[in-house]
Amino acid sequence: METVYKIYCASYEHALLLVESYRKDPRLQEEILETLSATVPHTGASDLSFFLVMPVQRVTKYPLLLGKILENTPTSASAYPALQAAVHAMAQVNANINEYKRRREVATKYNKAEHLTLRDRFARLNTHSIAKKTTRLSRLLMHEAGIVAKTEDKEYDNLEEKFQCVVSSVTMLKENVASYLGHLEAFLLPTPHKRELQMDEGPAQQYRRFAEHLHRAVFPEFKRRLDRLVCQPLCSLSDMLVGPQQLVKKRLDKLLDYEEIQERKSEMGSVTYDEEAAMNTYLAINALLVAELPRFNQVALQLLGQILCSFSTLQRDLAAQVLQQAEKELEQMPHRHMPLPSFWKMVEDTLQQSGTQIRTFCQAFETVTPSPVTQPLNPAEERKVLSLVSKHGPDKLYQVTSNISGSKDLDLTLQRGQIVALLQSMDTKGNTSRWLVDAGGPRGFVPAGKLQPYCLVQSQQPGMQMPTLETSTEKRRHSYAIPEAPRPQVATFTPAFQVVAGFSFTARSPQEVSLQAGQPVVVLEPHDKKGSKEWSLVEVNGQRGYVPSSYLMTIPVQEPVGWSLPV
Repeated sequence: METVYKIYCASYEHALLLVESYRKDPRLQEEILETLSATVPHTGASDLSFFLVMPVQRVTKYPLLLGKILENTPTSASAYPALQAAVHAMAQVNANINEYKRRREVATKYNKAEHLTLRDRFARLNTHSIAKKTTRLSRLLMHEAGIVAKTEDKEYDNLEEKFQCVVSSVTMLKENVASYLGHLEAFLLPTPHKRELQMDEGPAQQYRRFAEHLHRAVFPEFKRRLDRLVCQPLCSLSDMLVGPQQLVKKRLDKLLDYEEIQERKSEMGSVTYDEEAAMNTYLAINALLVAELPRFNQVALQLLGQILCSFSTLQRDLAAQVLQQAEKELEQMPHRHMPLPSFWKMVEDTLQQSGTQIRTFCQAFETVTPSPVTQPLNPAEERKVLSLVSKHGPDKLYQVTSNISGSKDLDLTLQRGQIVALLQSMDTKGNTSRWLVDAGGPRGFVPAGKLQPYCLVQSQQPGMQMPTLETSTEKRRHSYAIPEAPRPQVATFTPAFQVVAGFSFTARSPQEVSLQAGQPVVVLEPHDKKGSKEWSLVEVNGQRGYVPSSYLMTIPVQEPVGWSLPV
């Protein structure tokens, strides 16, 4: 009886809120009134609240009714002791219901997750809150330092440990499922069934049909079931954990207050009304958690187990569907009954024949492909390339393959053949088809499809043969091994410029190094540890440190080496 009434009375306020929400729906309210008039017309009730309040009123009347009966019962009657026990029992039931309701109200107050902005948090600060948080922090530090003993509650500690284990398990599973969905999306990116194959019926067409069936039937159904049976329940379970997590966190705060007040009470003998209320709040939260956490942990583990079982079942169903469809297609293959050694021999012969055809094609292609021609850079372009190399490095250089006309804000207008340095391989919205580049002065976005890597090539000098770096037309990758002739060693590129300090700089920390204007430096890294280009790691007179990148400048040496531009 106590258990039933505790839950009902504690949920009574929530039930009234539901009734209030029903009144906002005319159709639902009309249906409720029709049901009441048809089932209990004698009560004259106009709302559900008339019936909801009856159990609340009835449980409080039991001690009064039993007490009245006890008053009118002779003490010598055989029923008198039983009536006394009944009065005491029902009074205790009402007391327990009130205490449970109070605990639930405290829990409802503290288990709400608050999403406050920084402004809201500052607005809440006052002298009282700062003093309270300072006292809690000092108490916690004394716990960690062993200055004062912690209040031990082994029963609660065990329950909290199990609860935190459930929380970490749900969080980890949620991350793993999200990663699994990401991998599934990446797996489904190739769409061979959307390509028209100019081929007769055979294995290629069979694979095309197989892929089409997987993409249009099997995988969409699997994703729908995965979302309904795994993702949605897992998100709901994760949301259920927020309230208890807030309550566990608030219990620790109230425990620190409780210990501080207990220590003051033992010294002074009494506490204020607010301090007594704070102690009762801790006791209420602790008692509620000790009573509710065992059942919550049990239910959460059951839900987690059901989610894992659903995930495993979905994986087995997916594998069975894929294998079933694959077996149907394999039945139509001409070599389905071929012995395994014969099958592998056929595969090996086919691959060798295809490899021979591809090698012949490559040799013919290399024969007719014209050799790259170089044209010298003009002095202005050479200085710009030197500047870009000093700022960003040779591996960041790209060449514009066709004229670019900027049509949006921050877009650059460039001519074919210009050299730029890549700053970022996406725009501010994450679009990888627009790159942020440095054109030797202006910076902006250009289409990624109109850029190609630019290779630095040394000019030929009298009496010296200068091999060039391999270009994309000179080296191709194949899925089979082709014997290659030994290649000559590629000469290491030696920059024909020198980095010096354009301005004097005084170090302000041990990580920085001082510079004098005109002093030569060696740039070790054109950025700091966080990747910022505003600072560079340099070496000066055997000392290493960071200096502002804007304080450095690049000057050509007296006998600069020529540059060549591949066309």
